Amino acid sequence: MPLIEIKNLSKRFGKLVAVNDLSLSIGEGEVFGLLGPNGAGKTTTLLMLTTLLRPTSGTAIVNGFDIVLQPDKVRKSIGIVFQDPSSDETLTGYENLNLHGLLYDMPSNLREQRIAEVLALVDLTGRKDDMVKKYSGGMRRRLELARGLMHHPKILFLDEPTLGLDPQTREHIWAYVKKLAQEKNITIIITTHYMDEADRLCNRVGIVDAGKIAVLGSPSQLKQEVGGDIIFLKAKRFDVASLQGLPFVKGVRTEQDGISITVEDAGIHLQEVLNRAGPVDFVEVRPMTLEDVFLHHTGRAIREGSPEGNWAEKAMSAGLRR
Repeated sequence: MPLIEIKNLSKRFGKLVAVNDLSLSIGEGEVFGLLGPNGAGKTTTLLMLTTLLRPTSGTAIVNGFDIVLQPDKVRKSIGIVFQDPSSDETLTGYENLNLHGLLYDMPSNLREQRIAEVLALVDLTGRKDDMVKKYSGGMRRRLELARGLMHHPKILFLDEPTLGLDPQTREHIWAYVKKLAQEKNITIIITTHYMDEADRLCNRVGIVDAGKIAVLGSPSQLKQEVGGDIIFLKAKRFDVASLQGLPFVKGVRTEQDGISITVEDAGIHLQEVLNRAGPVDFVEVRPMTLEDVFLHHTGRAIREGSPEGNWAEKAMSAGLRR
């Protein structure tokens, strides 16, 4: 039974079609990644799913509630961790969580219980009485996760959850996300520019381009469908047409400093590629990645560190927040 059912969802801003007749189902306990270049429509989709933006047409059912007809009930079902920190720096970690519980009208005994539980979950119990301005970047992200979980949401939206964090902290956040999905059965929707993050965390990913889902499936399935290994070559010149004519070559992509050749099995076919390519200055062989899948379906790279912006801030600045 899908926990999120998106039905012919569209959003237009004048002549611009940001989301174009999108239909998608996301199951309970699933970690789903929404990937796409800037302007593809993924943030607009999330704004509508979180009731911060009203669709032009179509709708979505979130935890059994219609985003257009029952927005208040949808909001009680979801938690959101924004891309930019939104906790109050002048309050302690405990005070931020307590304020969130008050906003959701949680009784005092339940608030105290949940504050203790979520602080323990993200390893911040010992720092709960410190002001947030004294927290590191990783600690702030963990506090944001704790706050998003305070009211027992069925669905958690994470917008670029590890953007700008160091590798060790990213690993910790990934561990928390996996634990939430596996042990708490929370459905998690992630937008990310990190392909390794989507590959490791997501049960399925949807690559969005021009307001539509270009391709949908598990990371392993999508990599298998594009198929093979990547041989990257640098040389002064290439006979691209000759390389494309080899029966085991599935694709050739010209890049700024060389070419990437997708082959069925690099271990078997590398020497033949090199013979056909002629003198080369550099050779690299690697397995297929989700980044390659993204390039295959959109024709462009997803740029790290170029997020689409804070959802609530965008909605408010456009006068669309209700």
